[in-house]
Amino acid sequence: MNATPLPPGGGPLYKQVKSDVIGRIVDGTWNPGDRLPSETALARELGVSQGTVRKAFDELTAENVILRHQGRGTFVSAHTPQRELFHFFHLVDADDQRQLPTTARVNDVARRGASRDETEHLGLASGARVIAIERLRTLKGRPAILEKIVLPAALVPGLGTDTRIPNELYQLLETDYGVTIHRAVEHLKATAAPPAIAKHLRLPSGASILEIDRLAETIDGTPVEWRVSYCDTRFHAYLSEIV
Repeated sequence: MNATPLPPGGGPLYKQVKSDVIGRIVDGTWNPGDRLPSETALARELGVSQGTVRKAFDELTAENVILRHQGRGTFVSAHTPQRELFHFFHLVDADDQRQLPTTARVNDVARRGASRDETEHLGLASGARVIAIERLRTLKGRPAILEKIVLPAALVPGLGTDTRIPNELYQLLETDYGVTIHRAVEHLKATAAPPAIAKHLRLPSGASILEIDRLAETIDGTPVEWRVSYCDTRFHAYLSEIV
């Protein structure tokens, strides 16, 4: 491997190493699941100390960008059903047990022009098209979550044409479209269920539900999914862990 030392004057060296690694993940040099060079090899390539690379790797590990496996090496994080469950699914039962929804019924998939709100949330140009998905998730046999999901159509050509919208949507985006969800920002509020949503959740109109407004981004901060979930919390709670 040819040496490509970091340029001088770019800030703390470990931050430069971190940015270099992220850049190579974004441009596809390293893909989800790929094994990264050792700390020693990357330090030699970039002209820094091994300790500098280790500090960069420490931050990337804490942010779930990379995974370290003792005796095997360091890998770019990849979505699996388990990772998607524990990083992006936060409803638990009375015993604080997280479970994947038993079913996820797709009610509708539409390709259409983006609304003003969708354009603003997803950073799209005027006139851009989106894919809008509505699906109902059940937990332990009960309707629990109605999801309204919007994605830029240009990012996921063909998605939904065969109604193949699996439970693990983020894994599909990664494996089929090369789009890795790295971060999701959520806003939660209690609200009254509108009649159409209440019907899907088998609730009286106006019943109290939890609304989760989520914007999911790639590793470089590009918004790729806007999802609003309406949750029946009579039998489930939203779990937030601070570590």
